[in-house]
Amino acid sequence: MALALGAALLPAAPARAANADSSNEGVSPAFERRAAEAVIWGIPLVSTDAMRDAYFRDAGAKYNDILYWSRPSDWQNQTTTPNSTSHYVYANVNLRDGPVVFDMPPSGKLSVYGNLQDGWQIPVEDFGHAGIDEGKGGRFLLTPPGYKGPVPPGMRQLAMSTYNGYFLLRLTPVSSDPREAAEANAMAKQVRLYPLSTAAAPKPQRYIDMSDRLFDAIVRMDDSFFDRLAKMLAEEPAERRDMVMRGMLRTLGIEPGKAFAPTPRQRQALAKAAAQVRGDLMIEGQVSRTPWWPNEIWSTTGELLPLAKGGFTFELNDALRIDERAWFYFKAFASPKRLGTATFYVTQSKDPSGAWLTGERDYVLHVPANVPAKQFWSVDVYDLETSGFLRNAPVVGIDSNERSLTTNKDGSVDIRFSASAPERGKGNWIALTPGKRWFAMFRFYGPQPALFDKNWVLPSIRELPAPPK
Repeated sequence: MALALGAALLPAAPARAANADSSNEGVSPAFERRAAEAVIWGIPLVSTDAMRDAYFRDAGAKYNDILYWSRPSDWQNQTTTPNSTSHYVYANVNLRDGPVVFDMPPSGKLSVYGNLQDGWQIPVEDFGHAGIDEGKGGRFLLTPPGYKGPVPPGMRQLAMSTYNGYFLLRLTPVSSDPREAAEANAMAKQVRLYPLSTAAAPKPQRYIDMSDRLFDAIVRMDDSFFDRLAKMLAEEPAERRDMVMRGMLRTLGIEPGKAFAPTPRQRQALAKAAAQVRGDLMIEGQVSRTPWWPNEIWSTTGELLPLAKGGFTFELNDALRIDERAWFYFKAFASPKRLGTATFYVTQSKDPSGAWLTGERDYVLHVPANVPAKQFWSVDVYDLETSGFLRNAPVVGIDSNERSLTTNKDGSVDIRFSASAPERGKGNWIALTPGKRWFAMFRFYGPQPALFDKNWVLPSIRELPAPPK
């Protein structure tokens, strides 16, 4: 026992740093492993930073400025799986200098759905008819971590666990009446954000119309991912749920108070890890889904339902589900705090033969009559690699409110997917890009019982036979 105790008291040999590898410029097996895990873990935080950069760079905005899309989005709205029907309203906030006031206008007759997200994209609160304001609007005070100050009368406190966050509102006309689009734009210009310190006399609100402007907010899955991660971690408080991962990040040179300065060889390894995770998320996210109808390819994310019911914290059964979280935020953003019933969607990325949908081929979707959607339905196409709209595509989606849509005599609709517009029926066409794999998302606005009891079936997208030569 004395010998063992004496040995224990001897000075320890210097521990070799986990990333020390003189023969390979600091790239060890531990470095490579932890780089991949860092991508999986950090996607929601890095995505927030990518959107913030687009807000500053592409919109020329400053914190609390309001971006709005005066028309439904085209391909230039480069976020993850946006729809081509809603009028979006977006803003970034930062609470380092103190609380921020948010004025939410009444929703009126529009279909309004939106939420406030913290830096990790954990929803803080929902707004609109199914939100905390019940469609009536209200005044809310966003407070930073650890805030102990007063909340002025007439304001409701929304306590943030991070300093960074963002708003996204979806203002959706429920018909093709142009007056509803005008109402959406008028509502967007009633949203206000301003520091509590200026609440007695707020400055005029700045509104920036992003229609016909690029908003490039897709995360680049390369070594720049880690630059963003290091930056965001330096801005945000450490939470206990993340202590283990923050400790592991030291292997990559990401730690408090130190500049992140990887070597060229380390940057190569970081880029490789990010690309590998992107490939895994692209494929895994499409093959691990649950078919909605028997004998059809359309599927849902049924495995995410328990996580959604928990408010998208991704904490379930004593575990933080970082794999599911990574997949979700690779495909989407701005999750709800409470599951609603306003929309339902299914996706398809392969044809019935099991081949990926690709831009070199032509396809058709037959939408039967009597779609179980009280308001309307839509279908949009996305790049499998980025989950954003196909870049430069002239048409990214179609909805049943469009006046140019051709309906068959029995009430059904045929949607064409191809790289070139057909000679007839251009109103029923969605553009593809040669060389790009893609997936489709079919949305039901105001889903009806026939969708859930599956008496109504949406046939799978099928490849069209090649025309005779």
